Amino acid sequence: MKKRALLLGLIATGALAACTPTIRVKVDPINIYAKLDADVRVRLDKEVQSLIQQNPNLF
Repeated sequence: MKKRALLLGLIATGALAACTPTIRVKVDPINIYAKLDADVRVRLDKEVQSLIQQNPNLF
């Protein structure tokens, strides 16, 4: 009788372990390109203004 109870206990434990839920967390990437793009534009604008001041006959 004890062997049968032990066997049923093991089967029940195995069945419960097989049904454990899986939790997955998905994290979307953060888009920082806009900030970098704005910084590059400001730098380029400053360089262009400097070049125009140094060479007023370019345009």
